[in-house]
Amino acid sequence: MLVDDMIEPSTAQQFFALLTVLALVGTVVLVVLRLAAHVSDGAAAIVHSVSAVRTPLAALVAVTATLGSLYFSEVANYVPCMFCWYQRIAMYPLAVILVIASFRRDDLRWYVVPIAGIGMAIAGYHRLLELYPTLDTGTCSAVGPPCTAVWSEEFGFITLAVMAFIGFAAIITLTTLPQETHHGDLDETPDQAATEAPLEIG
Repeated sequence: MLVDDMIEPSTAQQFFALLTVLALVGTVVLVVLRLAAHVSDGAAAIVHSVSAVRTPLAALVAVTATLGSLYFSEVANYVPCMFCWYQRIAMYPLAVILVIASFRRDDLRWYVVPIAGIGMAIAGYHRLLELYPTLDTGTCSAVGPPCTAVWSEEFGFITLAVMAFIGFAAIITLTTLPQETHHGDLDETPDQAATEAPLEIG
């Protein structure tokens, strides 16, 4: 049985749209909790817990977005436009980098955030073109499908561009959470913790 006979595009759209809503809610909650962590021990404790698994969670978002984009183009036959490819160029390396970082426990925020930020900006502009097609100068459609075309829209606002935008936003939010030091405190960089830690003799 073929894959496209097993999963209907409409079902996949709804599934990935639900994941996008979860990512959006989680991202907003994390931002609010991080702001509240300065005045609330409960919020700080939650941020502390999520920080311990921030890289694996970011990797999960990137891998899910990558698999979703491949499904829509290779199985559902949604032909990617130029801006779709630009977003893929940003997302696909993040999936590899974050998976490796999850096992090595590396802090790659200085590499991940710029790439995700560029992808997020492209996805945001892509969504703007979907909402206001007159902004398109024609350069996008000259090399492929028009960037103003909307292949799918779930819940009245979640298109493929919105999925990518929220995915990049979630990755940025997760990877910029404070790093947990070996003292159990949250710090911005592990190097600072190593520098400030007192020497133990004997």
